[in-house]
Amino acid sequence: MAAWRRSSGGNEWLDDEAGPLVRLYGVTSGRTHAAKIPLDLLSVIAAADVHPASTQYLGPEHLAILRLCARPTAVVEIGADLDLPLGVLRVLLADLHELELITIRPPNHGALHASVHLLEELLDGLQRL
Repeated sequence: MAAWRRSSGGNEWLDDEAGPLVRLYGVTSGRTHAAKIPLDLLSVIAAADVHPASTQYLGPEHLAILRLCARPTAVVEIGADLDLPLGVLRVLLADLHELELITIRPPNHGALHASVHLLEELLDGLQRL
């Protein structure tokens, strides 16, 4: 069973097994639902031109998302890189979208379907290995 204790500096709670803990509702300021935005795990997020003054009130997670999205990045990659649950990530992305700091491009599901010919060529290539 995990033991909870306050760190020696007294500023954070520690779990002996997991290390420093930040409750996820603290990251989202207690919000559990995001604004209605068109978001899919394969949606591509890109940071808009960000001016330093527009980011001064953002939390570290928001800023980390903006850094990751300096080049277009899929939602699933952002969640994996930041180790954030999808629900928390949706709230943070909705915040950034509302502030017009990111753009969201829906996935091109048509591009995800491979043709039979392509799959046959792939299989032939694998068999030749």
